[in-house]
Amino acid sequence: MLEKINSPEDVKKLNIEEKKKLAEEIRKYILEVVSKNGGHLASNLGVVELTIALHSVFDLPKDKIVWDVGHQTYVHKIITGRREELKNIRKLNGIAGFPKTKESETDCFNTGHSSTSISAALGMARARDLKGEKNDVLAVIGDGALTGGMALEALNDAGYSNTKLTVILNDNEMSISKNIGGLNMFLSKLRTKKTYKNSNVSIKKILNKIPLIGKPSVRAIQRIKRSIKQLIIPKMFFEDIGFKYLGPVDGHNIETLEALLKISKQLDEPVLIHVLTKKGKGYKIAEDNPDKFHATGPFDIETGKSKKPKSKDYSKVFGDKLIELAKKNEKIVAITASMKDGTGLTDFAKEFPQRFFDIGIAEQHAVGLAAGMAKEGIIPVVPIYSSFYQRAYDQVIHDIAIQNLPVVLCVDRAGVVGADGETHQGTLDMAFFRLVPNLTIMAPKNFKELEDMIEFAINLNKPVVIRYPRGGEDNYKMEKEEKINLGKAEILKEGKDVTIVAIGKTVARAMKVAEKIEKIEKSADVINARFLKPFDKDTIRKSIEKTKYVITIEDGTIINGLATSIKELIIEEKIENVKVQNYAYPDKFIKHGSVEELEIVYGVDEERIYNNYE
Repeated sequence: MLEKINSPEDVKKLNIEEKKKLAEEIRKYILEVVSKNGGHLASNLGVVELTIALHSVFDLPKDKIVWDVGHQTYVHKIITGRREELKNIRKLNGIAGFPKTKESETDCFNTGHSSTSISAALGMARARDLKGEKNDVLAVIGDGALTGGMALEALNDAGYSNTKLTVILNDNEMSISKNIGGLNMFLSKLRTKKTYKNSNVSIKKILNKIPLIGKPSVRAIQRIKRSIKQLIIPKMFFEDIGFKYLGPVDGHNIETLEALLKISKQLDEPVLIHVLTKKGKGYKIAEDNPDKFHATGPFDIETGKSKKPKSKDYSKVFGDKLIELAKKNEKIVAITASMKDGTGLTDFAKEFPQRFFDIGIAEQHAVGLAAGMAKEGIIPVVPIYSSFYQRAYDQVIHDIAIQNLPVVLCVDRAGVVGADGETHQGTLDMAFFRLVPNLTIMAPKNFKELEDMIEFAINLNKPVVIRYPRGGEDNYKMEKEEKINLGKAEILKEGKDVTIVAIGKTVARAMKVAEKIEKIEKSADVINARFLKPFDKDTIRKSIEKTKYVITIEDGTIINGLATSIKELIIEEKIENVKVQNYAYPDKFIKHGSVEELEIVYGVDEERIYNNYE
């Protein structure tokens, strides 16, 4: 069945039984691909029937579907002509793991972060109305993404606007009751029939004309009706803000889904369809462990076990050190934006449940919450992925930095992260945090330095940013581990011909390059900058004045990071006749591929740096 599907038109030709068979084959295919490549598994297995139903009812690319986050679009990619390309998903030069408009005209909007779909879809719907067009626009959003403030802002605007728009709420936290589901399907159909709506209006008009008792009767009937609806239909919040609520509906029943989607097409108002699905559907191991299989590396299908043994990583080191410090200091708390496992806080949550706060996918709230706690004498530690800290930039500036509050902002997944691509690469954080007054910005060269930096930050009593990469440390053995002093760099190696300044994970690379340079009878100063702010101008200036040749290495963007700091230093100190080579990622959004491949593609790998040395 799967081999016959090359476009949505092929899906439309199938009967219900054939679509059920197709769903089974798609699940098997996705499981085979993700077990080899890694990727997002549980979410994609959960939306198979929903995606088939959407493509059966709507006509892409004329109709628009905006997928929130977009990590659940593997089924959509298969149906829209990318079945064979899925075998290379997330690989260098293969298709992306998220929607990409440059891949297919059926991908109407690029997504990768949470809670953006309703805003984008409403924008498309309003543009459609302004142009006098008649297509449908839908947003598919998960219940987790609905915790994001942006989604709620968009719902509020969409409901008030009365714009024709359909929001699919993919709720995978609930199990569906047949009785409630069937009753709500009946009510949904009844409440959207023209005869019902017209008779409802007619009764109101007649009652309103009756003197004295007319209007009070209408209000009484409305109150009774409202009370009944509250008892029977969940999520009445959506109707309160202007949506026609349909559901809940079994998200694994294609026939029922199609019926409800067809009803939504007939309505000229905002509609919310509440769809109940199960993450990991069809693969028992993922059903039982949906969090583990949300995003996974290659694994064995029979056992579900990773093909690559999990080794110690920066997130684990951070979490263990925080527990150690929290045992000694009761003021330390941890805040996460729905990333407890990913940021290494699982054990902290077990050890200190009263001092752990998972506030959902709401990075702005996480940072604002931390500011409020810090103002009252608590020490909040907030690990968030680099690419998601972008979402809380205003709170870092307005709530923390202006008030100079002692919050420890831990930037996990800093630098290039690999296969998730443009929306997840953490190359911008040094640049945008460097602009903010009052922030101290640090990056560790290895696990030991991360531990020292966390302890230093907690005792500093100022706002601090600590950035560290995904995965493990470089296997290069550092001989020196100097005590951390505010704004002081660390000289790891002394030489006379070139100054190599690096920060974070690239310090090990700098040491390797220096060792290669020694083989051609040259020598290098190797400086671990440690701090981007405050920047150790004195130590670095003296080295550059000595060698007149400086190389910078960093895992961020070329703009406003370490390279910019060095160039500013050279200009400010009027150091003349200096040869400068900067190795960083270009002023571009970085595509997907393995970290090692991307370092070579963008010319920041060890061999390129050494070969360019003169």
